[in-house]
Formats: sequence, C-alpha cells, structure tokens
Amino acid sequence: MSRRISATVTVKDFFTNHAGTLHLQLAAGVGGLDRRILQGSVNRPGLALAGFYGSFANKRVQVIGRHEVSYLNSLTASQQRESIKLFFASKIPCVVFARSIKPPKIFLQEAENYAVPVFTSPLITMRLVNSATICLELDFSPAASEHGSMVDIQGVGVMIRGKSGIGKSEAVLGLIERGYSLVADDVCKFRLIEGREIVGTSADLTRHHMEIRGIGIIHVGSMFGAGSVRLEKNLDLVVTFMTWEEAEATGIDRTGIDQKYYEILGIRLPHAIIPVRPGRDMARLVEVAALDEKLKQMGQNSAVEFNRKLISLMQVG
Repeated sequence: MSRRISATVTVKDFFTNHAGTLHLQLAAGVGGLDRRILQGSVNRPGLALAGFYGSFANKRVQVIGRHEVSYLNSLTASQQRESIKLFFASKIPCVVFARSIKPPKIFLQEAENYAVPVFTSPLITMRLVNSATICLELDFSPAASEHGSMVDIQGVGVMIRGKSGIGKSEAVLGLIERGYSLVADDVCKFRLIEGREIVGTSADLTRHHMEIRGIGIIHVGSMFGAGSVRLEKNLDLVVTFMTWEEAEATGIDRTGIDQKYYEILGIRLPHAIIPVRPGRDMARLVEVAALDEKLKQMGQNSAVEFNRKLISLMQVG
C-alpha cells in the first residue's frame, strides 16, 4: 500500500521551488526563511493593514499591490510603523510585493526586526496572485509514495509493483528498449491534482536512474537517449507482478470482465495482476495491458464485447 506524505512547506521551499516562475527577489527578512506556510493559497492584506484583523488569513502568503502601498504611503510615519508592526506581529509567513514595487523603508526595517521574509516580483498583482496560488496548490496537494517502477507506454502511465526481486526493473528496461519512457524506478512519488488526477514522478536522487541486479546503477537518459525518460506522468494503470501460486490464490479473472482496482490517495485506478513464470515476456505483457487500458479509455472494452457476442450466440442456439 502507498505511504501518505504530509505536506510541510516553508518560505524557503516556496522561494527555492518557485522563484523562477514568480520572478522572486528577496528584499528583507532572510532570518525567517524557515517560517512555515500553513495554507496553500495567498491573501491580499488591505483590510489588515487598515487595522481590521477579524478574519485575517495570517497563515497564507501575503501579496501586496499598488492599492496597499498607496494606503501605507497616505499614513504618517508613526501611523505607518504602527500598522506595519501590527501586521508582522500577526505571525504571517512572508510578503510578496507585486509590480516590482519598492517596499517602504519602514516596512523593510520591521521585516528585519520580526524576521519576516519580504520578496518583490515584477508580475502584475492579479497575475502574481493566480500564479502563486497554482504553485502553492501543487506544494500542498496530497502526496504519497509507493514501492514500484513507473513507465509511460504510448501515453498510458503504468506503475509496476510486486515483491523485491520479482522482475519489475527488468520489465521496465524491456519497455524502454521498445521505445517507451521511464518515469521512476524502485520508488514512485505521487501527488493528487485537483482531487481527480494522480501524477507520478521519481525521487530527486534517483531520477533517470535504474538499478539492474548484476549490473548496478545505470543512467537511462545517457544510455537510451533523451526520449527514454520523463519527469512526470499521470498514472492510469497499476500492474502487480505475483508468483503463479500467489496469483492463483488471489483469483485471476481469465476473461477480464471483472475489473480490479488499486487505490492511491483516495483514487481508484485500474489494476491488473500478471503472474510471473520463467519464459514469460513480462515487458510484452505489461505493454499489452497498457494498450488494452488505452482502448478502454477510448470506449472499447474487448472483454465486454466478447462476452456480449458469446451471450448473443448462446441465445441464438
């Protein structure tokens, strides 16, 4: 079964992962980069800066645009400092100024005093809000890890799982030799996107690498070309390798009418159990299972059509 991973996002993670996308520059508060972002969204703090904290979303990234800065600039120096100190005292994670707006001097001073990171971005305010929200939704999406190998077969994301040494990596290697792409070997990391799609990738350390028993670690991209690896892929099918005895004990549906499912992060995915026996071409069988799943996604279920024809013939007889 999959192991669920709880999301923990610090300001440093946010900056490291999304500085390129959001064009972030650190302006102050480097001492607070370990602050945690507790909600995967952003907030415009106009009401808070005006003194109303009744429903202030202080657990979110705070985005300040032209209107908030205009309000601050309308205050006297003492009023501005009081407003900003109250704002930082509310334990916010960080602040981002849009439109390359230069933060007021008092704002930067108090950011250093309270160790709250302050960033600037050239993006217009609404674009910054939308882009940062998308980035944070990815950071906070439910995640899980699973022991297995994942490959992209003609657009069908397939995870192969089974006991250690049963031949998962060897089957994936055979699929790569046929022109398909490796997503992950040994450990697959999954995220639930928008509550409906499971996206798989590999651990950073092992990305584009495989372990082949008797040979060792290989770099798939270098050996088979750039097209042999993928950074991530939607998961469409789970294939479990079992010994013949285990598969028989589990009960194999020889017609394929009774669809089995495997659950990851609350999503039920089509599940195929393939018995392993010497002489069987496991890579070819996984390929066939993936292509059959592709046909099902297109509305063609071979097992159901065969069963319908069989019933029709029996009724005629």
